[in-house]
Amino acid sequence: MEDFSDILSPAGIVAGLAVASKKQLFQQLGTLAANAAGVDAKLVVERLGERERLGSTGFGGGIAIPHGKIEGLDHVVGLFANLAAPIDFAAIDALPIDLVFVLLSPPEAGVDHLKALARVSRRMRDREFVAKLRGAGSPDALYALFASGESRDAA
Repeated sequence: MEDFSDILSPAGIVAGLAVASKKQLFQQLGTLAANAAGVDAKLVVERLGERERLGSTGFGGGIAIPHGKIEGLDHVVGLFANLAAPIDFAAIDALPIDLVFVLLSPPEAGVDHLKALARVSRRMRDREFVAKLRGAGSPDALYALFASGESRDAA
């Protein structure tokens, strides 16, 4: 059970994002990053695209974790979007994605970047948690799920 409030803020979350392609998604995520973390939107789009050319960050089950190193950051920053409709992402299972968790790290954040990537990956493999993310209709509800560290309903 992990609390993501150290890397994810309410300003870095969008619900029901309407995009038709990976390119549009990255452009919207760049804008979100600029607003939430004060980084250059074009640089974010460029870095996410560079990483994606190495291989898809769509890891299956309708989930993608695009990530990149961004100059000007002093800590790992997360962004999250649930999409209004799934899009093709060339994911490992060939299924379209509808949940996107972006990780942006300072260039020198090697270990911290990898630890954050592992945390997000573990969390996004929790089927109950992912179902809650898909059912959440607002950025506040999404943030509450990530910030609470909850994975299962109390019995």
